[in-house]
Amino acid sequence: MSKYLLEIGTEELPYRFIPSAINQLEKLFNDFLTENKVKFGDIKVYATPRRLAVIVDGLEKSSPDELKTVKGPVKKVAYDEDGNLTKAGLGFANKNGVSAEDLYLEDDYLYAKVLIKGKSIIELLQENVPSLVLKLQGSHFMRWGDNDQKFSRPIRWIVSILDREEVKIKIIDKESSNISRGHRFAQQNVVIGHPDDYVELMRNCCVIVDQNERRQRIVEKAKEEAAKFGAEPYYTEDLLDEVTFITEYPVPAVCDFSEEYLRLPEELVVTVMAVHQRYFALYKEGKLINKFITMTNYLGDEFENIKAGNVRVIKARLDDAVFFFNEDTKKHLEDYVEDLKGITFQKGMGSMYDKAQRLVSLSKNIANQLGIKDTRTIERVALLCKADLTTNLVFEFTELQGFIGADYARVSGEIDSVSEGIKEHYFPLNAESETAKTIEGQIVGIADKIDTIAAVFAEGKKPTGSSDPLGVRRAALGIIRTILADNLNIDLTKLIDETLLNLPVQFDGGSFVDKFKKAANDCVGRVSGKVGDEINEFIVQRLIIYLSDKYPKNVLEACAVNKNPLVNMVDYIERVKVISNLNCPQLLESANRVARLLKEPVLVQVNKNLFNLPAENMLLEQINTVNAKDDYSLYLKQLEEINPSVEKFFNDVLVMDKDEKIKQNRLALLALLKQKYDYICDFSRL
Repeated sequence: MSKYLLEIGTEELPYRFIPSAINQLEKLFNDFLTENKVKFGDIKVYATPRRLAVIVDGLEKSSPDELKTVKGPVKKVAYDEDGNLTKAGLGFANKNGVSAEDLYLEDDYLYAKVLIKGKSIIELLQENVPSLVLKLQGSHFMRWGDNDQKFSRPIRWIVSILDREEVKIKIIDKESSNISRGHRFAQQNVVIGHPDDYVELMRNCCVIVDQNERRQRIVEKAKEEAAKFGAEPYYTEDLLDEVTFITEYPVPAVCDFSEEYLRLPEELVVTVMAVHQRYFALYKEGKLINKFITMTNYLGDEFENIKAGNVRVIKARLDDAVFFFNEDTKKHLEDYVEDLKGITFQKGMGSMYDKAQRLVSLSKNIANQLGIKDTRTIERVALLCKADLTTNLVFEFTELQGFIGADYARVSGEIDSVSEGIKEHYFPLNAESETAKTIEGQIVGIADKIDTIAAVFAEGKKPTGSSDPLGVRRAALGIIRTILADNLNIDLTKLIDETLLNLPVQFDGGSFVDKFKKAANDCVGRVSGKVGDEINEFIVQRLIIYLSDKYPKNVLEACAVNKNPLVNMVDYIERVKVISNLNCPQLLESANRVARLLKEPVLVQVNKNLFNLPAENMLLEQINTVNAKDDYSLYLKQLEEINPSVEKFFNDVLVMDKDEKIKQNRLALLALLKQKYDYICDFSRL
């Protein structure tokens, strides 16, 4: 078994491209070896800003020989009247390298069994590796020199070796060798004798090629430096990913900034450091301190210039923030609400001011559904939650919308619940992040998200596989997570209808009559239920997808068909939990049998006087015992307990009796039973 190393050395790669390149290279090599029937053990892909490397272990020396059956021309074309091969038949034999004796007929066609000799792994690598590398895809690929082919960045060197032997390849304008390059500030020409030596040789030249090792080093070094000040570093997965792919040998440097900047909103300072400058903010005893860590890609002892440069940059960014903060807070947050009239929410759906007014109405109605009588703080949050969009600071730091609004609300003298609600109405920020804790944030957040979803669907801009206008998938998931996190009993179907009716009607067009017709059609389309049904279906599907990691999909669908989950999502989850634990095949069989018999609606009521068998009366009595509607576990148990009576009914009674009245009466009895089944789920889906 052999081991192959490919290293593509480049100018600094865009950090966003590198994770994708890792996945692409692994798949490309896996597919290439599999298609050529070459056995291999493992494929590892390493990446730094200046190199992409693939190491394939356990490679066979060659692909196997293959006996292949090849179909030729039809018999009357392959042979003449005397039974001799025609030019077509001989051509087929010569093309496939076989003699006339090796040919045979089957189903009036000429066939040949051709032995295809396997290729050496060196030959396969030379033929395929260059094209594999050039199959990599990413944004902003470029050409250089006189080359026609594109790649993410100019290729500067290539290493291609199988065990201790070079495998000569050429990619664009560079030929391979066994010589790599170390860190820019370390040894440049590094001879790779064997793929097994690669990782350690690079490490000795201050290049940690393993991205997972590099990532771990970043975390450890950040914690080590922070501990010197009794602090902890703050970082997100995104920050770790970015720093991992912009360094080959991360070395920490601790920098200071003026304490006066700590008076700014904490989220702002941290965002400037983490998102804009790739710094690790430091927290001591839960409070942000005026120090940060930057991960350098530098080898040496002279860090003063690096520190000074980073301090200058952070100072400039924070000075801008101070200026914007001071300018913005010269007036109260409420005074910015009027400015929302100048920001379009969505074409045809009015301004952000219009949206804010709708949120006040929607939030009040949600609060009423939840039995909240004093809605003043909720309405206040709804009115102010978008006001910070018109401020200088949010214009500069868009990702801080909500956080800035919360701080400006505090500065303006709003109570804490209003400030928190403004911040939390955007929660959850992603699929894993926290949901809103305050009732104000929960209610206004749901109102905001459902308004966005309704606006998108009303304009016919439903999400597709490649587009998600205004992030409606994320909005739907946010609604679901918020409701389930706090067991909020909200009827989303009513909220959807109300939201659609509250949306503005567009009057663009020609004559007054045309405008009126379009406006009328918009209203009819929304009220008719088509758009509402689409939104219902969309959110239900997001709910099923969200829960499918925890519960069987068929159970989720069975509990969604009989009752709309959006009427009471908490009730839906309770039913799903109970049905997920169902272990009674006999009940399933009975329920499915009932469903098969009741394909058409039953229009009559059960008449006891038409009973002529004991099993009929017994089943009716048993059906009436199923009534534990407030406890689904007990309800399901009651269905299981009456199942023997259901089975006896089917054993003793011919439902499709010749007497039409008796037949309809028995079907009506089964319809009553089906109502009991449908109360918890559609058993036919299980």
